[in-house]
Amino acid sequence: MPADRLRLPADVRDALHERRDAGAPAEVCGVLLGDRAGDAGAAAETPAAGRVAEAVPVDNVADDPERFYELDPAETVAAIEDGEDRGLDVIGFYHSHPRGPAAPSETDRDRATWTGYVYAIVAPETVVAYRWTREAFRRLRVETP
Repeated sequence: MPADRLRLPADVRDALHERRDAGAPAEVCGVLLGDRAGDAGAAAETPAAGRVAEAVPVDNVADDPERFYELDPAETVAAIEDGEDRGLDVIGFYHSHPRGPAAPSETDRDRATWTGYVYAIVAPETVVAYRWTREAFRRLRVETP
């Protein structure tokens, strides 16, 4: 699987939109788990985008959750460990932009830390995904198998 795309099943995409709607006007966030083994030739620091199996909600603990997101650290670690115990890889993270736009904000860029991983944005009518390269977000094609 080329590293320029993210496979996002319809049921996971729909669940992300439901969470966005239920959490609005605050941003919701969480961890994307699945299989990134589709790009065996990728360098360790640039894993394949892969296929999402589930999106685990994590509380947004930002001081201003209507403008920013911050994943609860303990919940994030628990979600990652639970996924790994079940044989799932961390694909990346998601958060919502309840009023748009479907693009990373300057704050999103400043806070991105997981190089090579997916940062998905759940905006009205769409889910977009980007890979953080340490310098910029690179847009990925989101495919619904």
